[in-house]
Amino acid sequence: MPFLPLRLSPGADLRRALEALPGSQGTDSAFVVAGMGSLVQASLRYADAPDASTLAGPLEILCLSGSLSALGAHLHMSVADAAGRVYGGHLGYGSTVRTTAEVLLALLPHGTLTREHDEATGFKELVVSRKGN
Repeated sequence: MPFLPLRLSPGADLRRALEALPGSQGTDSAFVVAGMGSLVQASLRYADAPDASTLAGPLEILCLSGSLSALGAHLHMSVADAAGRVYGGHLGYGSTVRTTAEVLLALLPHGTLTREHDEATGFKELVVSRKGN
């Protein structure tokens, strides 16, 4: 499993930039292993909320992780504001990089990630399979 360290520049939409990366690396699937940096604003969807909320910055990314596939992303992020308050949830569109976002991806060149309905949870859940199977 190859790793891809990268830096996203100021003004980038964090989620859109991450969703575009695996395809440019010869695979449609990857895991976000780690991420840190700063944001102008963050879009987070909190647990069981129907829509994302926008947090004004400046904000520091404390943690970023998740999965990327051709069917979309499942990304979680925690951020801290200038007073040290911490917020976390599902990363939404519109989270704008302030000075930098440093991210480590684990690429899956021989596997693919999909999501299928799970009767037990009622949600589309992660399914990992080898390419060609």
